[in-house]
Amino acid sequence: MFLLVFEIFFINLHLQKLCTFATVSMKTFNTAGTCRPNEHYMVDITDRLEIIRGMVAKGDYFCINRGRQYGKTTTLEAISNQLSDEYCIFQISFEGLSDSTFADEEKLYSTFVWLLAQQFEWVPLAGLDDEVGNLIQSFSESHEERCTEKELSKFISTICYRNKKPIVLLIDEVDQAGNHASFLKILGLLRGMYLGRTKIPTFKSVILAGVYDIKNLKLKIRKEDEHQYNSPWNIAVPFDVDMSLSAEGIAGMLAEYKADHSLTFDEVFVAQMIRDYTSGYPFLVSRICQIIDAEQYTWDKEGVLKAVNAILVERNTLFDNMIKKLDEYPELKQILKRILLSGEVCSYNPDEKYIQIAAMFNYITNKEGKIAVACRIMETRLYNLFIKEEEHSVFYKQGQIDKSQFIKDGIIDMAHLMERFVVHMHQTYKMDHANEFIEDDGRKVFLTYLRPVINGIGSYHIEEQTRDHDRMDVVIDYLGKQYVIELKIWRGNAYNERGEEQLCRYLEYFDLKEGYLLSFCFNKNKQSGLLPPVELNGRTLIEAIV
Repeated sequence: MFLLVFEIFFINLHLQKLCTFATVSMKTFNTAGTCRPNEHYMVDITDRLEIIRGMVAKGDYFCINRGRQYGKTTTLEAISNQLSDEYCIFQISFEGLSDSTFADEEKLYSTFVWLLAQQFEWVPLAGLDDEVGNLIQSFSESHEERCTEKELSKFISTICYRNKKPIVLLIDEVDQAGNHASFLKILGLLRGMYLGRTKIPTFKSVILAGVYDIKNLKLKIRKEDEHQYNSPWNIAVPFDVDMSLSAEGIAGMLAEYKADHSLTFDEVFVAQMIRDYTSGYPFLVSRICQIIDAEQYTWDKEGVLKAVNAILVERNTLFDNMIKKLDEYPELKQILKRILLSGEVCSYNPDEKYIQIAAMFNYITNKEGKIAVACRIMETRLYNLFIKEEEHSVFYKQGQIDKSQFIKDGIIDMAHLMERFVVHMHQTYKMDHANEFIEDDGRKVFLTYLRPVINGIGSYHIEEQTRDHDRMDVVIDYLGKQYVIELKIWRGNAYNERGEEQLCRYLEYFDLKEGYLLSFCFNKNKQSGLLPPVELNGRTLIEAIV
């Protein structure tokens, strides 16, 4: 009996170890550092890699410049793995080097060689001939302290000439080195060798990765009286590859996750919804999936909305950096306020420094010549930031006071909310004359009133295609339910009827039976307050007029 119990004990212990191992080895969604296919759920980027393979085959030198956590390092890792059948690929980074290393050009040159040698110190490097590997190690040891520019140039030519496979150089985190003139000297050396490549062997291709492009790196260290745009990397070809994640790619990743966890859900629908909120920003895509997985939310509309709401209230480096840039460039903050709150249309001018910075960090995009915020989650985060600046206003405080009147059993009484808002507007402002402040900022005032009502539980977004000076559709997500409110300036009955029809089409898209209109009217003869419901195209429309 004792032996039987003893055997059962060890069998259970062994099974626990197997289960633990299986759990540990299960793939995860990753938002910290490089994603690796054997460890993390990833979107297939084969199409992207094939474009890059073609660029390398042509001998292009180029820069992968994207915002933070946009998949740059993961792409470099994939390049290193996928292209190693044709090339010997060195992947290095200057991140973490001391300022003293950059202070001395010849010391940095020797460090550059040391970084190459470190690539194969512990693990063989695919495509590197033994003879060339020994040469690199020997040169690194003999030039441990210093290496002249001439010696480095000859060293690069020698290894590129002797190695059977062409050598490709990947340099990650160039932003870390961008404040140092010595790093730009290395880029200048590589440029010079590129220009003379028909006579002197050099790297087949050089790929840099970072947020800033090389022209902007030059801007960071140039004195004001020097020519700011003399880039040491003007040989680089444009890198116009779309690095956002497609709905199809996200669906493929979710299909793998679904199979691994024996789940049943519509990965195509969930993927499209994630894409709608993120525009394929890699960090945000992974973060939504990571939250749903960790919190065990359902893989459906409700689960995605819960994850989005969690992201909107968390601190992370992406949003911290975005807010920092708004503080550094007040012009950017003001123009985004006008676009989001007043529905202004602002031209995309790439010569404006703050536009360059915002686009480089992937906060904004060029949409048919107009400025647009990069994705819905970023846009909502900006709305929250701008509304938070109004939290000392009378409307924010009133929203906090009124909140308990509007929510019952997890459902928002939107008609009552609009009715109370109209009362507060008339108490605060005289609405019998056209008022430019109200016309421009009425929607901001409503969002200020709404924010404390849904704060912490729900979120909202503005449908970008409906946002202009006269109209804005607000979609509220609250405990799995959605509410659509059209905010508009009253422009007469004909315009109002068109707005009602547009709202009905929008309700059909969201599969909702009831919608809301909040009109700001400056006609003193117009009835104000909550109007009787209107039945139109099988939908109920409830309107309030301020």
